[in-house]
Amino acid sequence: MKARDDPVGKGQGRLWRCLDLPCMDYGHAWDLQRLLVEARKMKRVPDVVLLLEHPPVFTLGRRGGREHLRVPEERLARQGIALYHVERGGQITYHGPGQLIGYFIVDLRANGWKVVDFVEALEEVMIRTVARWGVRAGRNPLNRGIWVESSKLGSIGLAVRRGVTFHGFALNVCTSMEPFQWIDPCGLKGVRMTSLQSHVKGTICLESVRKAAKEEIEGVFGVRLEPWTLKALRASLQEVSE
Repeated sequence: MKARDDPVGKGQGRLWRCLDLPCMDYGHAWDLQRLLVEARKMKRVPDVVLLLEHPPVFTLGRRGGREHLRVPEERLARQGIALYHVERGGQITYHGPGQLIGYFIVDLRANGWKVVDFVEALEEVMIRTVARWGVRAGRNPLNRGIWVESSKLGSIGLAVRRGVTFHGFALNVCTSMEPFQWIDPCGLKGVRMTSLQSHVKGTICLESVRKAAKEEIEGVFGVRLEPWTLKALRASLQEVSE
C-alpha cells in the first residue's frame, strides 16, 4: 500500500458503497457507523464510505482532552453544542457546517492493509483534493492530518474494531474557525487551524469539494465508489439484525 506517491493498488477492482448524507447529528452518525462496523465484520455489507457534515459539535478521542477545552462546558451547553467522548484516536476537535467529513467502514484484513498505511492514504486523499484548488498541503510529524505550512487544514481520527475501521477524516472547506479558538486542537497548544476557503479566491462550494474527494478516494485506494441510499443501507442493517 503506497499511499504517499501511488494509488494503493491492493484494492484495485473492489467496489465500495458511498453514502452522501446531508448535515447529520453527530450522535446519529456515530450510531450508524457502529452498526455498519458490526455488519461489515459479519460480511453482510461491503466496505462503506459516508460523506457528510455535522452541526457544531466537539468530540474527544481515546486520549480525552477535556483539559484542552478553553471555555466552560456550560457555555457549550447554552449554545446547544454537544461534547462526545468517542473511540477514535487523538484528542479534542471540532466539527461543524462547511467541513467535509469522511467516515470509512473498511475491512483492513480483507484488503491486506495496515492501519498506518490506511491513515496515510486518508491524508493523501485530502492532499490531492485541496491540490485541485491550487493549495499545496503536506504532512507534519507534529500530528496526523494535513497542513499548509504551520496551520492544520485537515484532521484524521481513526478507530479499528476487529480489523474494521471507522471514523476517518475532517477537511475544513469553508468552516468557521471561531470554535477552534475554544480548544487546543488535537491537544496542540498554539496551533492554528485553517480552511481551504482561506487559501483561495472566490467562494468554495462544499459540494464541488465532496465530488473531488470521491474521485481522489477512488484513485488513492484503487476502488470504485457506488452510490448508496440511506433506505438501502437501513434495509441491509435490518437484514443483519434479523
